[in-house]
Amino acid sequence: MIVASLAFYLFSFMAIIGALNVIFQRNPVHSVLWLIFTFFNAAGLFVLLGAEFVAMILVVVYVGAVAVLFLFVVMMLDVNVAMLREGFLRYMPVGAVIGIVLLVELAVVMGGWAFAPSAHLLSAAPTPDMAQVSNTQALGALLYTKYVYLFQVSGIILLVAMIGSIVLTLRRRPDSRKQVIADQVARRAEDTLEVVKVQTGQGVAL
Repeated sequence: MIVASLAFYLFSFMAIIGALNVIFQRNPVHSVLWLIFTFFNAAGLFVLLGAEFVAMILVVVYVGAVAVLFLFVVMMLDVNVAMLREGFLRYMPVGAVIGIVLLVELAVVMGGWAFAPSAHLLSAAPTPDMAQVSNTQALGALLYTKYVYLFQVSGIILLVAMIGSIVLTLRRRPDSRKQVIADQVARRAEDTLEVVKVQTGQGVAL
């Protein structure tokens, strides 16, 4: 019991340190590395709670795929911070309207759940025997009932992150040469190739 308590405090302390470094690091690459560190400590906490499935998913999906993808994008992306700050005020009204719409939708959903006649019955449903319910089934039942709002918020955060990454990578450069497929397909041999018949003895001597 003492070992489990010490492991819990160790993983918790390390997760908090890692989360703070994700926010306060100036180098984005270092922030992603601290994020991976935080994921590993969170996986350790899930193992202590008996949720081995969640710990495995956290390591395999988030550390093995999402965090590595973040690291790859951050290292390959050359973000112009000054340009982003200049366009912030221009797009702020649109972002504020979208944020208000999302808040209103969440308030309507939460209000409908709180004032539903059978909401208290669902929240007070008896907990099934853990021997008869698998870990994944119990996790899904808890995630999509009690923590469904947090689950939806995490989906919105991932959606905003995806849109933000697309906006950051989609940059227009007027001086860059672009490939026009239609012009290449409509190209004819006589427009680009000229056959010259050279008589014997009239060639250019090198």
